[in-house]
Amino acid sequence: MIQPSAQRSRVIELTEEIKLHSAPLRRIVSEVNHVLVGQEKLVHRMLIGLLANGHILIEGVPGLAKTTAVASLAKAINTGFQRLQFTPDLLPADLIGTLVYRPQEQTFVVQKGPIFSNLILADEINRAPAKVQSALLEAMQERQVTIGTETFPLAQPFLVMATQNPVEQEGTYQLPEAQTDRFMLKVIVDYPNRNEELQILRRMSKTAAKFDIAPVTSPAEIMAARDLVDQVYVDEKVENYVVDLVMATRTPQAYGLNLDELIHFGGSPRATINLTLAAKANAFLAGRGYVKPQDVKEIALDVLRHRVIITYEAEAEEQTSESIVREILAHIPTP
Repeated sequence: MIQPSAQRSRVIELTEEIKLHSAPLRRIVSEVNHVLVGQEKLVHRMLIGLLANGHILIEGVPGLAKTTAVASLAKAINTGFQRLQFTPDLLPADLIGTLVYRPQEQTFVVQKGPIFSNLILADEINRAPAKVQSALLEAMQERQVTIGTETFPLAQPFLVMATQNPVEQEGTYQLPEAQTDRFMLKVIVDYPNRNEELQILRRMSKTAAKFDIAPVTSPAEIMAARDLVDQVYVDEKVENYVVDLVMATRTPQAYGLNLDELIHFGGSPRATINLTLAAKANAFLAGRGYVKPQDVKEIALDVLRHRVIITYEAEAEEQTSESIVREILAHIPTP
């Protein structure tokens, strides 16, 4: 068992390492901000997904620079990037690839699809039907793709950043619950404020507004940062706080919350894992070698909002999964 003094020394040492290895992440933010205005939270969440090896679902109405944000992040990292435009006529083979028959050789050969890259932008993912969305499941969870009888590992880092319009928009399909659970974070992008809107006007109101983003880091530096994220210290009190938050979405009555009739399904164990990893990544970005309860609280809404499935009673009372998660966060004592 590690003694408290030894643990403190390791945390101090780790903090110094993190300050050194977080420099590439700061360079990414600087480059992306050359293009984006007022999307600090979105950029921050994308970096958390990158560090914690978790996929991100970005939701917002058209025109809020969701696609631009993901494309800018990909350009700032010297790695593979593929943009997949999801449409109603898209087929699973268009994503993962297929077997192609060569009559001259009388054999089938594997034709790999665009999923075989590092950063994948699944643009407007909810415009494709469920069978296409489900084609991403194995790649997102297992980091591998099966074509025919062969299984191919995907290169690291591998990250899916999907954008979607709200389900109220015409021509969209609601994502299957099994797939939304594979996303570590669901980030809601809102309209910019007036000052930000004015900056956007001045920066982008050109017939050919182009911004060059230089690659400022490499996959090797990202993987090295991930190794440090794994070492970030999580105290037992913080661990219990994470577990209580997730358990409160399943059995709210046990925590004194009158929400049983409003929640159909709560967060799975994947929610517990992702909340811990995201909190570690948040601590890393703050330059710390240990997780604070505030790290958990700051990221919990994005981790849990798409994992709490509400009942018809909740909809009748005009409750949303987000409002329920906020109530849980306000009720569970912070250590």
